[in-house]
Amino acid sequence: MEQLECLPYGVGHADEGVCLLVQLGPHRVLLDCGLNSVAPLIVDRHHPLPADLVLCTHAHPDHARGLLELHQMYPKLPIYASEVTTQLLPLNWLGAANGGGVEAVPSFCQALPWRVPVEFSDGLSAELYPAGHLPGAAAFLLTYTTEQRSYTLFYTGDFLLSNSRLVDGLPLEELRGLKPDVLILEGSYGTARYPHRRQQENQLAERLHRAILDQQSILLPTPTLGMGQELLMLLRSHHHFTGRDLDIWVGGSVALGCDRYLEMLPHFPSTVQNFARHQSLFWDERIRPRVRSLQNLGRNAKGFTVGQAPCIVITDEAADLGQYCAPQSGEWLLLIPMRPGQMGSVEAAIARTLETSPGLRSQIQTGRITVETYLLGDHCDGPGTTQLIHNLRPQHVVFVHGAPTYLSDLASLEELQNRYHLHTPSTGVQVELPIGETFLQPAAPEANYEGELTEEEMAVSITLPDAITRDPRWQTFADTGLVEARWQGDELVLRGLSQRELLNQGTESVSPVVVECCENCLHCRGQRCWNQASPLFGFKVTPEGYCPVFEPAPIVREEFPSDEDRPKKP
Repeated sequence: MEQLECLPYGVGHADEGVCLLVQLGPHRVLLDCGLNSVAPLIVDRHHPLPADLVLCTHAHPDHARGLLELHQMYPKLPIYASEVTTQLLPLNWLGAANGGGVEAVPSFCQALPWRVPVEFSDGLSAELYPAGHLPGAAAFLLTYTTEQRSYTLFYTGDFLLSNSRLVDGLPLEELRGLKPDVLILEGSYGTARYPHRRQQENQLAERLHRAILDQQSILLPTPTLGMGQELLMLLRSHHHFTGRDLDIWVGGSVALGCDRYLEMLPHFPSTVQNFARHQSLFWDERIRPRVRSLQNLGRNAKGFTVGQAPCIVITDEAADLGQYCAPQSGEWLLLIPMRPGQMGSVEAAIARTLETSPGLRSQIQTGRITVETYLLGDHCDGPGTTQLIHNLRPQHVVFVHGAPTYLSDLASLEELQNRYHLHTPSTGVQVELPIGETFLQPAAPEANYEGELTEEEMAVSITLPDAITRDPRWQTFADTGLVEARWQGDELVLRGLSQRELLNQGTESVSPVVVECCENCLHCRGQRCWNQASPLFGFKVTPEGYCPVFEPAPIVREEFPSDEDRPKKP
């Protein structure tokens, strides 16, 4: 039996980066290095190098920011990635370039080809597959061959099955039935289910469209790579914006990322290359909407103020956003992308934004800046994650990169528990991955809560055990004590309502008093009356309309007791 192990130096919880040392027999391979400091990698003095080689999946900081420091400490340590990733990596260390720009960052990462096994040493090889998520993002198939058999490990990094505007999704057909011994994959979105990527794009485009109609300028802070460029392509190609007399400004490191993308057009999907043959991918002042770089034109040009007329500004999330919302500009809509593990929490998004832009606080309080969140997923949701697992059919599944509760939810799925050996490792705790031997499956984490349902004459009460309050997600769920319920197939799904949602909906949405009008009537659907006993039957009705046969629509909201009202244990 050969030794297969995984020692996590970082598993991607919260703001923690991903860095995994895997042992395949005598070979030690470091998968990604998203650590803020590589000090944990040099604790073991028994080895001259912390690993035999390093494989980097993609250029996002949480997977790559520690690579430069690692190279400086161990110049002879080989580091590999896809060709596109090697060109994008320097954007992680602009501050270390001492004003010299991207070109001043040393080139230390070697490029590997797609879909071609590359042998690093006797018996150890790796093969790259596109992972979606970001240009150049790769999944690695590691193979360790002995005289008895071959052992395989598949590591996804961040992955997305759906095609996005600039990246094709992970090619599931090529990997079906791969049967690796070990699958290490991310669980960023846990078991949550989200709309298809195209539906998310259409919802976002519709929100931007309405904001422009309302004479609001839009501020979109994004990471340096990925989201900002995807938004630009969405705005360049969506029917709401093609040909529209609108200025789109790009600032900060996002503009540098755009410039890097333009140098790599041959590596992009054919649809993107065809688009670029007819018009510029990003910078274009001839075709509407006009896309301009704030770095090239300068925000302080004479007579120029961003936001004098409705416009869209895309800049890096670490920038001081207050510089764009000058007093002489109009109203603004600040749209913040939702992070995995913090879905729907506008308050958390505002708190993160104010850390780098404290000057926005007063403008948000006065209402001059409206803050909302949006979802443009660049990771697989729960069904996508389980789809990949079932298609690959591994023996061991190791979940990393996600909130601990989200990873625990995945490891608790019965459909996975019955088929695979599941692991949710912690930083610094070594995971043994025995192959071909009897292996006792760890007990599934407690994820289900049994409660009681009481049906009364005018309402339904649901009672749950207080153990549910120990989950860190409870505080957000029970923030206001109100929930919203909806059917999802045969299951009833409860969702907590936040204070901001209640404020946006107005007081009527939480009032127990039902106003007798068509808007609240059981028989009003599609703004028409469908009650055959009503004189309005078949006619289009106004929301405030009324007839003598009004019947209230059922209210599907349940109020949870506050901490003060909840019965105390004896």
